[in-house]
Amino acid sequence: MNMRNQPGRDPFNGAFLGRRILLTGHTGFKGGWLTLWLDRLGAKLRGISLPPETQPALFDLARIGGACDSRYADINDAAALTEAAQDFAPELVIHMAAQAIVRDSYDMPVQTFATNVTGTANVLEVARKSPALRGIIVITSDKCYENNEWDWGYREVDPLGGSDPYSASKACTELVAQAYRRSFFAKPDGPQLASVRAGNVIGGGDWAAHRLIPDIVRATARGEQVAIRNPSSVRPWQHVLEPLAGYLTVAARLLEPDAASVAGAWNFGPDNDATLPVGEICRKFADLWGDNGPRFAFGHNPDAPHEAGLLRLDSTKARLRLGWRPRLTITDALRLSAEWYRAHAAGGDMQALTLSQITQYEGLIRPETAIAG
Repeated sequence: MNMRNQPGRDPFNGAFLGRRILLTGHTGFKGGWLTLWLDRLGAKLRGISLPPETQPALFDLARIGGACDSRYADINDAAALTEAAQDFAPELVIHMAAQAIVRDSYDMPVQTFATNVTGTANVLEVARKSPALRGIIVITSDKCYENNEWDWGYREVDPLGGSDPYSASKACTELVAQAYRRSFFAKPDGPQLASVRAGNVIGGGDWAAHRLIPDIVRATARGEQVAIRNPSSVRPWQHVLEPLAGYLTVAARLLEPDAASVAGAWNFGPDNDATLPVGEICRKFADLWGDNGPRFAFGHNPDAPHEAGLLRLDSTKARLRLGWRPRLTITDALRLSAEWYRAHAAGGDMQALTLSQITQYEGLIRPETAIAG
């Protein structure tokens, strides 16, 4: 690609220029956005993942495969994973591959635990055998916390847990990461490991089943009403670029001499005014869509699997120690999402639009803020 940042305009001060980065899950929604962004920042990328799971897929629409050395392998298959990573010698490993859908975890709990727990251990084994390794980031979820549905946000030191297979598997992922950090990445002058947690992420290119915005977009394309099963459930909503900026802030620090200062867990959640009921998000998204937009049927399904009614993150640690903070209001996040999906429906160039939105977001990040100590 020829979309590298201009000199002096890189919000991470060139931290990724020429760096060899291994990214798992690059065919997914968040992984696709991160791949394009890292390519734009000048990284040398190898992506390892299963083929795209949805049709359509951001990976195809935004031509993600052209932004990295793309390899298909299952992280549950240690031999295949090792072969896919062979001869790359990453300096940084970003592990995003996962079974990421709460409702799917009820249908396939064993696979969910296998991918999110054993698969993570397989990736960490590949990472620790890299002679050039400087750091690892393991992406988990806000749902890794033992959720008591408090009014306040969870901090990185709060207990891990989970009432459903997905949440429990993410808590286990955190324990695996912690064990590897203490056992293999504990030397202050050696490679460091960080784990990062975010809430409900929205943005263009997400086509996963059982997610609010993709469900709305699909039904709207068919001219159907969207059935909203739990309109009163409260969630923290943020555009995909917000947590990715947090992940990249940690990643940049992992490549610096004081990398040990960012080892451990980090929350990247939205401001409290972006923690809203599902029903309100639906109405805001419909208003921003405009003509021929979504229509809703609000209700309650008593037979639906359990999902948390309230879950917030406290991102004070990231604000104070990294200088990270949300830059987009919930209206901004929904407007960018609606713009993306409307453009797709009109046959637009989705790589160009995705990169344009990344560029817009970069304009909101001051270089000194993005990697502040």
